[in-house]
Amino acid sequence: MKKGLVFFSLLLSSTISMAQYQPLYKGKIPNYIDAENEESEATTGGILRISKVSIPGYAFFPAGDDKTLRPCVIICPGGGYGILAAQHEGTDVAKFFNSIGVHALVLKYRIPSAKHQNHKEVAPLQDAQQAIYMVRRNAKQWHVDAGKIGIMGFSAGGHLASSLAVHYNDPKNPFKGKTSLRPDFQVLIYPVISFGKYAHLGSRNNLLSPDTTAALINYYSNHLQVNAQTPPAFLVHAQDDKAVPIENSLQYQEALQKNGVSAALVVYDKGGHGFGLVNKTSDRKWTDDLVKWMRAEKIIPSVSGN
Repeated sequence: MKKGLVFFSLLLSSTISMAQYQPLYKGKIPNYIDAENEESEATTGGILRISKVSIPGYAFFPAGDDKTLRPCVIICPGGGYGILAAQHEGTDVAKFFNSIGVHALVLKYRIPSAKHQNHKEVAPLQDAQQAIYMVRRNAKQWHVDAGKIGIMGFSAGGHLASSLAVHYNDPKNPFKGKTSLRPDFQVLIYPVISFGKYAHLGSRNNLLSPDTTAALINYYSNHLQVNAQTPPAFLVHAQDDKAVPIENSLQYQEALQKNGVSAALVVYDKGGHGFGLVNKTSDRKWTDDLVKWMRAEKIIPSVSGN
């Protein structure tokens, strides 16, 4: 086994498969229908899948027990808005960030469901907005640098992360005070971006519906919503991704750059979709590129002080 893969194998093996999730909301959950909680978990093919999430939660992974103010990344697992791949695109990733001195929060966001939400297309974005609101409100207590809070997502989780990045000024919950919902940076791994020509139809249909409107398709085609205030982005995609075409990342990178926003894209020749932290078809580790990018963006120190 290659040295890099040995490191990640040890890292992943140390990760608990069951995170201890806390309630995302204190009290009433917005846009919530009180129906039977049918959430379930199953591991198949080595992938932990959480299904039918109707009560959102979060698991916070601190990078250290000192009082050093550190960046924090909110992680949105993928799963086509049908399930959450909560380990290899969630808790494993949180452990990686901890290893470079960054706090992490894994978001167990709601799966869109007409049974559990009055407006299912809004629920995941509500939860992402609540997550960044909560991290900023608890920044002092959690020893988070409130000016270095990022959003990250894989696949459909990348769609959710980029939705927050472009729609932070459209609050979906009755937030109190003037806490900013804008992420300071975004990390998108093989993300769903477009709900138009290059859409992953499963994600679009699950979030919206097969007979959705042109207005909603436009709203959630996040490359069309970029402006000069959109936070800088780091993206990863494989050219042979048949589930979510690489054009999703290419269009988003182009839109960001046209608006003067920093956008770095790591492109693999192969790897397909859903490879998580390690693309086994290549010696290149995108996490190394991410660390370099975070240093260049002054999110973490040039010389790590973990």
